[in-house]
Amino acid sequence: MSRGTLGGQRGMAFTRVLAQAAVSDAEAAERWYAALFDASPDARPMDGLLEWHLTDTAGVQVWREPARAGRSCVVLGTDDLDALADRLTRVGAARAAVEAGGGARLLRLSDPDGNLVVVTGA
Repeated sequence: MSRGTLGGQRGMAFTRVLAQAAVSDAEAAERWYAALFDASPDARPMDGLLEWHLTDTAGVQVWREPARAGRSCVVLGTDDLDALADRLTRVGAARAAVEAGGGARLLRLSDPDGNLVVVTGA
């Protein structure tokens, strides 16, 4: 299968990815994710939906859907895992401890609903 194509078929490429976390309380989630990303949401496309655009083609959505809240997992990569852990601990968003895992280092976080947010880095 070629990179960026579906099922090996030419002509159809995926061009964007948005990871999504379902939450019960959008305001609490906004505060937590704003602390994680050190920024306010980049977009509010509709009621109950927040978006952080991490690159031109990748981002994270936080979606208010109480029935699914706490059952999501988002995996992110960063170039400075230690600085992120230190900042999150300092601002009280998480007691963050970097750990070894799968050939990389990672930081396991939980948002206010218990969604797992894993950040990897060198």
